[in-house]
Amino acid sequence: MKWNYRLAIALLSCAAGAAQAAYRVEIDAPATLHRLLKKHLDLVRYQDRADLSEEQLKFLCDTVSEQVAQLASTEGYLTPKTTVSMEQAPDRQEQPARRIRLQVDPGPQTRITAVDISITGAAAQDDARRIAGIRRNWSLPIGAPFRQEDWDQAKNQGLEKLQQKKYAAARIAQSQASIAPDDQQANLRVQYDSGPRFTLGRLQITGAKRYPESIIRNVNPLNVGEEYDVNRLLSLQRQIQNTPYFSNVIVGIDNDPGHADMVPVKVEVTEFPTQRIRTGFGYATDTGAQVEGRYTHYHVFERAYVFDSRFNLQQKRQHGQLNLAMPPDSRRFVNSIDTSVEHSLLEGIDLRSLRVGVTRARNDELYDAAYTLIYYRDGLQQEDGAAPTGTVIAPGKHQALVPGFSWARRDVDNPLFPRHGNLLTLETGFAVQGLLTNQSFGRLYGRFKQYLPASRRSLIILRTELGGVLTRGTASEVPASLLFRAGGNESVRGYSYNSIGNVQNGSVYPTRYLLTGSAEYQHWLTATWGAALFYDVGAATDSWSSKTFYSGAGLGARWRSPVGPVNLDLAYGIQNQRFQPHISLGIAF
Repeated sequence: MKWNYRLAIALLSCAAGAAQAAYRVEIDAPATLHRLLKKHLDLVRYQDRADLSEEQLKFLCDTVSEQVAQLASTEGYLTPKTTVSMEQAPDRQEQPARRIRLQVDPGPQTRITAVDISITGAAAQDDARRIAGIRRNWSLPIGAPFRQEDWDQAKNQGLEKLQQKKYAAARIAQSQASIAPDDQQANLRVQYDSGPRFTLGRLQITGAKRYPESIIRNVNPLNVGEEYDVNRLLSLQRQIQNTPYFSNVIVGIDNDPGHADMVPVKVEVTEFPTQRIRTGFGYATDTGAQVEGRYTHYHVFERAYVFDSRFNLQQKRQHGQLNLAMPPDSRRFVNSIDTSVEHSLLEGIDLRSLRVGVTRARNDELYDAAYTLIYYRDGLQQEDGAAPTGTVIAPGKHQALVPGFSWARRDVDNPLFPRHGNLLTLETGFAVQGLLTNQSFGRLYGRFKQYLPASRRSLIILRTELGGVLTRGTASEVPASLLFRAGGNESVRGYSYNSIGNVQNGSVYPTRYLLTGSAEYQHWLTATWGAALFYDVGAATDSWSSKTFYSGAGLGARWRSPVGPVNLDLAYGIQNQRFQPHISLGIAF
């Protein structure tokens, strides 16, 4: 712009010894223009300069009307009138001593009177529905005020809709906004060239040095010859990132319109080191303070087998696990062997568990599925060593060999901080007496969570879970870790963790059946802080005829921390008539 050039010359040419021009600027303009002028006017930006001379100030005042006109035109005001006046401060002691007043009359705002959208290229013959959608969803319709920012955004939105699927080389061939200042009218015309229809070819992989390229090819969901689709490329990117081998993944194609058929899909990866050590700490009211350590080796046997070992030491529970997993096969399944030990002291129950098993699992973008064969061996007793009486659990150790299947669906808009969608988990398993099993049984478990945006800043979360162990008579010899208790952060707030179950002698024993539900309303005050109201209800029982539902209600604070959500709740247990805090947070290194 000419005034920028002239200003630079003037500032450089003024003598250093000139008198200082101390002043303050006051702007009288509509709110939308006021913010724009206050941010961008040189007269405002230079008011804190201690070395500004009188000549420089005069230049700024002489050119401010031109700058106001240029800035106002971006908001659709093409005939603004600017009045500049300077006056001394009423109080002679006030600093600075001078005020400059800008009065801006923006005049009428220019509005859209015509919009012409045309498309050439392959889309013009093959994609009438897409073209109709671009026209129908055009964000700057007739009658809307003309703003340069909105005009640029509308053009780019139409282009992105073309480029997202099939037409990777789509471009804006021509665009014009014809403005009639006297009539305050704007006629818009944009012509898109979709270019040719793109199809996808084979993968071209770079960056894979330690780990074999077959890992990437095995998790690839794309089919050679399918139409180009940005979402499909993102799906490939996420599938690769879901493997444990790569810290960064870039997926794309060359959008050369001369080579649109069977264009190679370029995959660039950055590998994790062969070995990683991670530690962390956290706190939850359910199990107390915790410290966690993890060691992973990603290239065991030089064949990309993953060895993973971890421990989690909490005040009320200690857990250790070893896992050896193969890389994904051609059907994206990962086969692994796993063993874990756990010890917990909760609600008067001393529970020690051992698990050893094999798993065949596939984790897709939205769905997870796993086939398992796990051997459980549990020992349960009252914390004071007394023998349990009148409970579903018999004293001593119990074992079971359980073939099982689990399935999960994640259909949310954001995996870390969801606002829309739902999560569903289903598990089933069975055991047959005599096959490393003390008692035959079947087990079912399901969990569902729904996110519903109530407004731009508000969110409703609904949650429920249902579980049951089906067997003849009592489940006295079923391993306790396969039974159920309720209460705590992700169950029924207002009650301690695992405090809802079969209460005997002050201890809470696990039960055959579980049912919980929750409704929570969140309102976000800022992008990172929010408040919540909630109501939870649930029961854990050995017989539905003698069930007791426990309910709790309360309020809490929510923080979207860099490592995930942090919840701080205060709940009132209606049946136990007691307030219970619930805190969950964690920081990983």
